Amino acid sequence: MRKFLLVIVAAVLLLGANNSKAQDFHLSMYDAGPLFLNPAMTGLVDATWRVHAQYRNQWKAVAYKPYNTALLSFDVPYKKWGFGAQVIDMRAGIGNYNVFQFMGSAAFNVAVDRNKDHQLSFAIQAGFTQKSVDFAKLTFGEQYTTSGGGGFDKTLLSGETNNALRSQIIEQANAGFLYYYAKETAKLNPFIGYSTFNITQPNETYFDMANKLPIRHYVHTGVRINITNKFYLLPKALFMMQTNAREQTFAVDASYFMQGNSVFLLSGLTYRNKDAMVISIGMRKDNYIAKMSYDVNTSSLKDASNNRGGIELSFTYMGKKPKPTTIRNCPRI
Repeated sequence: MRKFLLVIVAAVLLLGANNSKAQDFHLSMYDAGPLFLNPAMTGLVDATWRVHAQYRNQWKAVAYKPYNTALLSFDVPYKKWGFGAQVIDMRAGIGNYNVFQFMGSAAFNVAVDRNKDHQLSFAIQAGFTQKSVDFAKLTFGEQYTTSGGGGFDKTLLSGETNNALRSQIIEQANAGFLYYYAKETAKLNPFIGYSTFNITQPNETYFDMANKLPIRHYVHTGVRINITNKFYLLPKALFMMQTNAREQTFAVDASYFMQGNSVFLLSGLTYRNKDAMVISIGMRKDNYIAKMSYDVNTSSLKDASNNRGGIELSFTYMGKKPKPTTIRNCPRI
């Protein structure tokens, strides 16, 4: 079993080191939305179903039109299977650049030992992405005039060709793999996952030209350290690769169980690639989880942004099972 797991880990890391020129959008609380991080997490929940919502507002301190991201997902476990769907909408900029994505996921989860402590999950995810931009709201250098004190005159010709597409739809295909140690009484519960996006490398362009969307790779790993039966730490890391773009995220989550109120208090600190420090707080009670995070900008933009980055909200609601069961540890609270 140990040799088998070492082979899997090595394969995941090799895949993550392969081809990976632009970075897709991403979230600070990247593992709050399981289908967003890795489709192999579809249906990995000790409940009859799960619905998750997440919202992010970024760069309000420096942008007239800040970046807004909204995510909604739903998944259900069925025997060894998991099925789910996810909708994402992103908007940014004066030209109302918008990305709308719908994805469906199917995952298969299997135990690889007799005690069902070592768990593997494999998944595929497919759907479509629609991208659009409102060119009428954009301004160009040719529309700048010095008359009347200077400024932009929308009635002037932009000098740009008018054959650009206003909207396009491209296919989307992703896949994922996950290993996790699920023994509830263990002191350590490690996990490692690999997910790959844009597998078909669809042609993404507003003009009549070839522009393949690069494959994006995620490798995420960590270990839940059960210090007591009420308190645990979860150090974790995420590595993102897309052609020449690289990003590493290192974080530590903590949870304390308040037995009198039956509430898990959640907190976290994340360091993201010399770009931001992310602070998160939240709670879990019964069948819902609520979290909030804030990015403290630490990049070269910090002087203009006054260290302000983005706020993010996350809410998960889970349908209770008819009979209580032992919750098996997986890579999220």
